[in-house]
Amino acid sequence: MNKLTIIGSGNIGFSLAKGLVSTGYYRPEEIVLTRRSIAALEEERSLGFGTSSNNKEAIQGAEIIVLSVLPQQIKKVMEEISGSLSKGQLVVSVASGVSCQDVKAILGEDCTVVRAMPNTAIAIGQSMTCIATDNAPADAIAKVERIFESVGSVVVINEDLMTSATALCACGIAFFLRAIRAASQGGVEIGFHAHDALKMAVQTAKGAADLLLQTNNHPESEIDKVTSPKGCTIAGLNEMEHNGFSSAFIKGIKLSALKAGGLYNE
Repeated sequence: MNKLTIIGSGNIGFSLAKGLVSTGYYRPEEIVLTRRSIAALEEERSLGFGTSSNNKEAIQGAEIIVLSVLPQQIKKVMEEISGSLSKGQLVVSVASGVSCQDVKAILGEDCTVVRAMPNTAIAIGQSMTCIATDNAPADAIAKVERIFESVGSVVVINEDLMTSATALCACGIAFFLRAIRAASQGGVEIGFHAHDALKMAVQTAKGAADLLLQTNNHPESEIDKVTSPKGCTIAGLNEMEHNGFSSAFIKGIKLSALKAGGLYNE
């Protein structure tokens, strides 16, 4: 009997499965992965995972069911499996903008539902995942925490903040990547070859993030260490701010949060 079924084994689903196996939390044969095309699961099968193109069959005997599909697809998937759920199965949804109540409206009010929002750094075990629920018991939340801790860091939040988490963490990874790309382009303009500029920008960004993670300092306290009076750093920072750097970042996050909240109904 398998312990975990992941419906929709694309990048997020497959990365989660690999993370769970690499940390020893599950064995491959305890996980079933599904996709509409079974031929797309050859790699997964070769690694020992169970595979299926039949979601109804795949959830039989599963302790936990992860719905790892797009918000626009999840309703159809839930309608497909609604009559096949067993009592006590825990449903985890990673679909943006789909509330626990949305899930229960189709799968049943007695269904135990926890939402999770990872990001694409899950592929290297560095996801920032937020989880939330309406009224799932503490042991169910703890199970989901342990699952996603196998692929990065986890924060438990209130459900009404999940669309905000989508914007800051899931969409946010693209925002930080774009900032790194911009830095590398600036490097090229001041004389570096593209590959060197990108390497420098990436490592500088990683160093900045690690500084905060390892010291727990506020970003501004670290910025103060770099900005000397009449110096080149403060001149560059002020030029960016005059052109709306922080404002643009904040506005982008706010708009992404607004968009994320409506994806289920599109």
